[in-house]
Amino acid sequence: MMFFKQVRLHSYGYELPERELSSAQIEYWLTPLYERLKLPKGRLELMSGITTRRLWEPPRKPSQAAAGAGRNALARAGVDPGEIECLICTSVSRDMLEPATASFVHHELGLSSRCLIYDLSNACLGFLDGMLMLATMIDAGNLNNGLIVSGETAEDLIESTIAALLADPELTRKDIKPAFASLTIGSGAVAWYLCKTSSSTTSMPLLSHGCWRAQTNHIDLCQGDRYGGSTTLMATNSEELLVQGVETAQLTWHDFIATGGWELDEIDHYFCHQVGSAHARLLMERLALDPAKNFETLATLGNVGSVSAPLTMALAMEQEVFRPGQKAALLGIGSGINCLMAGVTWPS
Repeated sequence: MMFFKQVRLHSYGYELPERELSSAQIEYWLTPLYERLKLPKGRLELMSGITTRRLWEPPRKPSQAAAGAGRNALARAGVDPGEIECLICTSVSRDMLEPATASFVHHELGLSSRCLIYDLSNACLGFLDGMLMLATMIDAGNLNNGLIVSGETAEDLIESTIAALLADPELTRKDIKPAFASLTIGSGAVAWYLCKTSSSTTSMPLLSHGCWRAQTNHIDLCQGDRYGGSTTLMATNSEELLVQGVETAQLTWHDFIATGGWELDEIDHYFCHQVGSAHARLLMERLALDPAKNFETLATLGNVGSVSAPLTMALAMEQEVFRPGQKAALLGIGSGINCLMAGVTWPS
């Protein structure tokens, strides 16, 4: 558990690709597979709850997407790039193995040479982990501010998955199940500017506390590039991942409520990492949460990896759903299995 006394979520920025890809279009491309296996059309949207997801027009690197969101966050905050003291890049997607994607973002944003930069990777939990790490440094007095960015690019994964499904005429219904989750992924970018609280930032949301669990005995349930090779592929046991992910969330939630000093009815909104509609329903049910308080973007954005939860909260603020005087819980679950929850309060 971490507690924070003086860390503000000052400003956010995001970028969403203009290109929309529907679940119906993906199924159209998979028509030969659907016909051979006698799969009903509409299956993808029905099972996932995702109507569309967004994709970048190529070429779009993760660092370019992340830098765009970071630039928007700095503009919204009215902060000069040279004043940023720390940059953490947290996306699953990365430009290359080396150097760190944060290096490219740092260069594109024109940040100071004294700015601490690094990548932080933890599957879909990366952004929330980065938020806690940056908040810890600010709260300890080591930094005054910092920027967390993430740019997810789903294009290669979706294209590689479709190609793999069409290439093997021997695939059965059982064989294709591990690839299903890969077709729910979308692209997007988000950034948050965090700073030490002051008289000029008292109207901004405050990061209050965070809590986590790691259940790595389930490390095999979702693995990217599991089979190696030059293409991007992911194998996911969706059913078991759903069960074990929610079970890990239950354990984390007990800690979050018990040690954070929050009552359930105090929380006005939930912003979750969005995997699918079945996951959301089970999570709300097992944690005894009110589904009406769960602000979602799943249907139109899909699973945007590490971008999902922070982007959803940013959109809720932009649409004045999450407002001053309210409390919110960021609920993250990532493959591994890892879970992280963070509390956000917004003073009146």
